[in-house]
Amino acid sequence: MDVRDTIIDAVRIALADLGVDPVPAIIQLERPANADHGDWSTNVALVSAKAAGLNPRTLGSQLVERLESAPPTHVVGVEVAGPGFVNFRLAESWLHDVLADVVVAGSEGWARSDEGKGTRVIVEFVSANPTGPLHAGHGRGACYGDSIARLYSRCGFDVVREFYINDRGLQMENFAASLAARVAGQPVPEDGYHGQYIVDWAAEMIAEADATADPMEWGYTKALGSHRAALEALSIHFDSWFSERSMIATGAIDDTLAALWAAGAVYEDGGAVWLRSTDYGDDKDRVLVKSDGEPTYLMPDVAYHRDKFDRADLLVNVLGADHHGYVARMHAAMAMLGHDPDKLEIAITQLVSLHRDGCEVRLSKRTGEMVELAEVVEDVGADAARFTYLLLSVDSPQTFDLDLVASQVNENPVFYVQYAHARIHQVVRRATDAGINRGELSDADFSLLCHSRELEVLRALHELPDVVSRACRERAPHQVTTWVRNLAASFHGFYHDCRVLGEDVDQPLTIARLWLAEGTRIGLAVALDLLGVDAPTEMWRDGLVGQEHDPVSTSY
Repeated sequence: MDVRDTIIDAVRIALADLGVDPVPAIIQLERPANADHGDWSTNVALVSAKAAGLNPRTLGSQLVERLESAPPTHVVGVEVAGPGFVNFRLAESWLHDVLADVVVAGSEGWARSDEGKGTRVIVEFVSANPTGPLHAGHGRGACYGDSIARLYSRCGFDVVREFYINDRGLQMENFAASLAARVAGQPVPEDGYHGQYIVDWAAEMIAEADATADPMEWGYTKALGSHRAALEALSIHFDSWFSERSMIATGAIDDTLAALWAAGAVYEDGGAVWLRSTDYGDDKDRVLVKSDGEPTYLMPDVAYHRDKFDRADLLVNVLGADHHGYVARMHAAMAMLGHDPDKLEIAITQLVSLHRDGCEVRLSKRTGEMVELAEVVEDVGADAARFTYLLLSVDSPQTFDLDLVASQVNENPVFYVQYAHARIHQVVRRATDAGINRGELSDADFSLLCHSRELEVLRALHELPDVVSRACRERAPHQVTTWVRNLAASFHGFYHDCRVLGEDVDQPLTIARLWLAEGTRIGLAVALDLLGVDAPTEMWRDGLVGQEHDPVSTSY
């Protein structure tokens, strides 16, 4: 049983002995912001005092007295603080138990839960129009969506990654017209696409003797193929590619419109059909079908989300920064169709500012000022790209410095973290070369791990399950990025201050520290996998003086 559960059970028993029902019923334990206040703290006395008819500090003092008479396992001190907080100080032994738990669980089991068991979730992300290659700005939503899916899977959800293909409508027509104009050697229409890729793709059509091919279908296939290739280079693989056209063929759009009429959710005005979205908080009603009978972009989207609700219990959409107004109208449409709008979670990613050589690079398929996502991955590598896109909350604008991300220096966060993982493997190889084997876990003496650097690593490992659960719940993979950077820093600090191997290190301590390194490796591997980043066993720096390749230096 986790030490927190042990403490919570002891608090509940102590409150029962005092004749107090905790309010709320679920007792919370938190890590104090100031380590001097102990390892864990609860506010149960503050929130339960009124119902108990006691002053919070008085209740806290009574609770402390009860707990001191029969302290929970690992607890060496209990005290009341401030207006009534109860703080717990633990023996180092609890962290030694954490290490054993991490090693036994391994990278497959540590920080894995079944909290989402039985819940089907569709994570829809990227969903870019197939009117050109993905640009660097798409990378943020792509990496974020894939990491969200990984978090859901880790927490026991049944996950489907889905790409919605917007393969009909005005933008597709403009794209086809632009491609046809280039093939014919004519100017691109003013409202068309002027990117260099249109020139290149038109030349490819001609070279393949496809100049007579339908530019809509040829361009659609070419664009979608480029999307797949760019995403797969980032280790992003979709379970489903859902075509908007397919809903025309199946009649899903007409069926959805009929369902909206039956629900009284739409009305006709000026020959157009309007969604009563203001009834659900939208600033105005929205047109679903124009007066010429052509559906707006919103109508197939409503049908698509209706279809998704038939296939899943929870929907997660990852959308670009220009979609803020989309949220209210889609929630309104789903509510009118009888679905719980709270089961449609929409994450809006803020803009990425791409910099190269100290200057900002504009991103626009229309004007041709574009850095393709595939080019970013080629320049900096998939690992560096993914890690960088996931450094910050998607609620915040991001600056992506191509020069820094491509560098292999400690200022580059992904290098710093991967270096920790590679360093562990180097330590193990050095131990093996010295004839030292960790042996059985049960034979190791973890009580020897008492240095502040060692305890810092163990505390970080204990936090990971909470971090994963919270990051999943809040759809915030950047919390995992922050955690793994902190773990890497803690391990590098441990490595610097606590020798693992050497004549001056007793073998039992070496063995305990090798197990600590293994626990750290597991934590790093779990977090990096959630971010979609490789956990390398070796790292190299290029271009060092006198050598073509030189391994990153290590000392033991």
